[in-house]
Amino acid sequence: MIRPSRPGDAARNLEIWRGAVDATHDFLSPQHRSEIDATVAGWLPTAELQVLVDGADRPLGFMALSGDHVDALFVDPALHGRGLGRTLIAHARSLHDSLSLDVNEQNPRAVGFYERLGFERTGRSPIDDQGRPYPLVHMALRP
Repeated sequence: MIRPSRPGDAARNLEIWRGAVDATHDFLSPQHRSEIDATVAGWLPTAELQVLVDGADRPLGFMALSGDHVDALFVDPALHGRGLGRTLIAHARSLHDSLSLDVNEQNPRAVGFYERLGFERTGRSPIDDQGRPYPLVHMALRP
């Protein structure tokens, strides 16, 4: 089931984010990882998220959308490869005819995941949104 986030989800969503980043973002410098963690820890409790939960209503993954742009998608790393990310994208697709997102170029598993779902590369930025040296691949999924 996918539902809107609730205040009580914040700690679990941060746990999911940290685990997923630790599993997939080994390219981050320790300083940048710490800075990003502080930003996300402040943002997640107030963010409007779509949360994928199990039968006991425990978050397993989440997605943030700004209109048709996927701002964030993270799944508990113990559950990677089980279709949860695909389910979240299908949910976003049920809300919007087309989708866009940015993904770290240094995370080839994520780039490949989105390509397998039909996203196409539309551009590239040499730095991330905060000006850090982590290139972004811009991607879109069209109707």
